[in-house]
Amino acid sequence: MDIKVVTDSISVADQVTSDDLLTLKNAGYGTIICNRPDAEGVEQPTAESLAERATELGLHWHWLPITPGQFTDAEVAKFAGLLELAERQQESVLAFCRTGTRSITLWALSQAAKVPSARLVQQASAAGYDLSGLAPRLDGLFQG
Repeated sequence: MDIKVVTDSISVADQVTSDDLLTLKNAGYGTIICNRPDAEGVEQPTAESLAERATELGLHWHWLPITPGQFTDAEVAKFAGLLELAERQQESVLAFCRTGTRSITLWALSQAAKVPSARLVQQASAAGYDLSGLAPRLDGLFQG
């Protein structure tokens, strides 16, 4: 698991395993969001098995599977709602998928109405992700 810190409240990572969940809890994460559909890879644990372990550890677990490259407005809104819930609970969030790209893209889209695209692209870049191609869509959402 390769954790990339995006802001003080959210990080993204590649595939998380059951063993990683204890590491995440010990690192201070309280909410885990899985953006990976089941059965994308043979090595991938099921969302259900990860959810069981997360619950045992007292973590808040959410499964919001995203097909690569397909981000609906409803999924973006749900992700934004999960971030707001974690903020109210004063919990740090770790969102993950196969490489972290879907998770950081969802984060950027969920923030686009209130944060300029240049800032979102810069924050993603600092975390190791190139979202420059997403800038036009982010610009179209900005209401600042």
